[in-house]
Amino acid sequence: MNNMNQAVLLIIIANVLVSMKGFNDYSFLDKYKFQVSRILNGEKIRALTSGFLHVDWLHLGFNMYALYLFGDIVAKILGTPDFLIIYFGSLLFGSLYSLQYHKNEPYYSAVGASGAVSGIVYSSILLYPGMELYLFFIPIPIPGYIFGVGYLLYSIYGMKKQLGNIGHSAHLGGAIGGFAATLLLEPSIFTTNKILVIALGIPIVLLLFFGDKLKNI
Repeated sequence: MNNMNQAVLLIIIANVLVSMKGFNDYSFLDKYKFQVSRILNGEKIRALTSGFLHVDWLHLGFNMYALYLFGDIVAKILGTPDFLIIYFGSLLFGSLYSLQYHKNEPYYSAVGASGAVSGIVYSSILLYPGMELYLFFIPIPIPGYIFGVGYLLYSIYGMKKQLGNIGHSAHLGGAIGGFAATLLLEPSIFTTNKILVIALGIPIVLLLFFGDKLKNI
């Protein structure tokens, strides 16, 4: 923690404090959560504020753990300004994708930093493709790209099953935002890691064009 980038640490603290407020004050949660009808009626700030709210400690802990693992990689390689661009760009793109995906569901609502974190996960994998992770009770290292694909698959499952009050569609939108923003900020990745760019890009492209079919499966 002592060596963590300050911007990453501040975002984690902000998520914890805002989420704790929402845990204890439903009116606060209701005022700032993502909700399709409210956003379409002009409350656009919800697209941003919903990314700092969570449904419970498990939801918050999972997102902040992922941000802790991957956020520092992005910040140290690209620098704090680019990290912030990717984080907030992914958050907003995740909200925009959710808005499009659920546009005919006026009462659809969700909270969570999932969109922003998905973008950071994908960004870190592009920047550091050789990373390996030791997660929970798994005794062998897991390549970072496998974690990223698994995170995306969980998002797809959540979108289909509409699990909880969590913005699963924002996972996909955030991944797209983080993927695109990283390539724009660091275009050399196209030549240094072309195979990885294609491998991560294919499921994103397929889901972007055929994601709406999930509702009919």
